[in-house]
Amino acid sequence: MLLDACVWGGAAGVLKDAGHDVEAVASWPADPGDEAILARAFEGSQVVVTLDKDFGELAIVRTVPHHGIVRLVALSAEAQGPAAVAALARYGADLARGAVVTVEPGRVRIRPADATDAT
Repeated sequence: MLLDACVWGGAAGVLKDAGHDVEAVASWPADPGDEAILARAFEGSQVVVTLDKDFGELAIVRTVPHHGIVRLVALSAEAQGPAAVAALARYGADLARGAVVTVEPGRVRIRPADATDAT
C-alpha cells in the first residue's frame, strides 16, 4: 500500500495491524505530486489509498498505469484505516488488476481495470 499524504496517519497502523505492507507519502521529505506518487506506486506494485479524486482522473482519463486505487470519501479520520482494510479484503483481486474502488459511507463503487483502460 502507498498512503497518500491526505490520508490520516493512523490509517497506516491499522493497515499494518491487518498484515499489509504500508508506505506513507507523509513520511517522505516532500510530496512530489499525484503523478509521481502514482508512478512510484506502479513501480512498487502498490495500491494507492487516497482521499483525492485526481488519482482517478489520472488513471481513467489520462490512462496512467497503476496497480489499483482506493479512494476514501466523506469518512472520518478514524474510519479511513478500517475502510481501507475492508476494501482490500473484499476487492483485493480487482485492485490487483488495476481497479479503482471508491468507498463512501454506506456505498462502494468499483471501476474495473478494463473500464479504466477504455479511451
